[in-house]
Amino acid sequence: MKIIQCEIYAIHLPLKEPFVIAYETYKNMPSIIVKLTADNGLVGYGEAVPDEHVTGETIYATFEVLKHVLLPAVKNQNPFQLEKIHHIMNSSIAGNSSAKAAIDIACYDLIGKYTKLPIYELLGGKYHDSLTYAKVLSIDEPRAMAEKAQEAIQKGYSSLKLKVGWDIDADVERIAAVRKKVGDKVPVRVDVNQGWGTYSNALPAVKALEPYKLAWLEQPIKMGDIDGLAELKEKTTIPIMADESIHHQEHLLEIIKKKAADKINIKLMKCGGIYPAIHLAKTAESAGISCQIGSMVESSIGSAAGYHTAISRKNISSTELTGPLLFSQDIGNLKYDIPFVHLTTEPGLGIVVDEESLQQLTIKKEHI
Repeated sequence: MKIIQCEIYAIHLPLKEPFVIAYETYKNMPSIIVKLTADNGLVGYGEAVPDEHVTGETIYATFEVLKHVLLPAVKNQNPFQLEKIHHIMNSSIAGNSSAKAAIDIACYDLIGKYTKLPIYELLGGKYHDSLTYAKVLSIDEPRAMAEKAQEAIQKGYSSLKLKVGWDIDADVERIAAVRKKVGDKVPVRVDVNQGWGTYSNALPAVKALEPYKLAWLEQPIKMGDIDGLAELKEKTTIPIMADESIHHQEHLLEIIKKKAADKINIKLMKCGGIYPAIHLAKTAESAGISCQIGSMVESSIGSAAGYHTAISRKNISSTELTGPLLFSQDIGNLKYDIPFVHLTTEPGLGIVVDEESLQQLTIKKEHI
């Protein structure tokens, strides 16, 4: 089997309401869909959701990298040869992890369709019987976040993830208000998205949050400050999760060496797809660090890829891929049933792509 045709679609996925995090407010989510056709007629889909604040990519730059560099490089390659394909991509251009993830995911989709197996079977089969996801709450006023948290629990969510990072004092108020509203038994995760900046800024907030029994605190300081994360981890009982600071193996090895995190958030868009994500999870497991598969707010395509990865690995103990729930129009049919997501036994990603919606949401496209 060889890849003989490549198509790229830059799209804007419409959000039901703005998605507000520490460094950005999104009114829609920019995404790039890659469609690979093989010489046997099979079609595989992948997705790139670039983030200039994390991976250094933008939607238009990623589109051009795929068009001029990566897709020409992998055209006529066998999608089964994933080690070779990643070597080709990494030799062609540094970085650009979400662009590489799109190709990686599309290759896995092709392999699954050829073998008539879902991707998780290609990764060793299901380890977990089911997958759950947290309700993610955008930054808002403390009272509003508390009310939304209570509504989420009433709807059946079993855990919460709070986005904070604008103002430290207000953030502590937000978290305290949510904890008071939902009680002590509901797992509450807090994601700062680098918003507290430095170790010295973050330490008072971390100490103030210890009474609220957080499940974990995610990326409280700037990405790359592994020493700062290590200092925080040493001085608090709250588990620390690294997100923006962990993209690839070199980052993970530094985190392990400096004992800088209890958990890591693996995102296919940060590491380059399913293939490198599995390697990260294996390395973390050997160091006693548990993993989460997170999201850059992807469509059903990227979200399904993340869930296939998560369900196959013992060391991936949590997932947060809820992009499809946030969109007023999606291009796939990944099924959510609060608080569970359901992967089918269909081959590959198991996603039926709505070509009509794909065309409607497209702002730019190219055939190679």
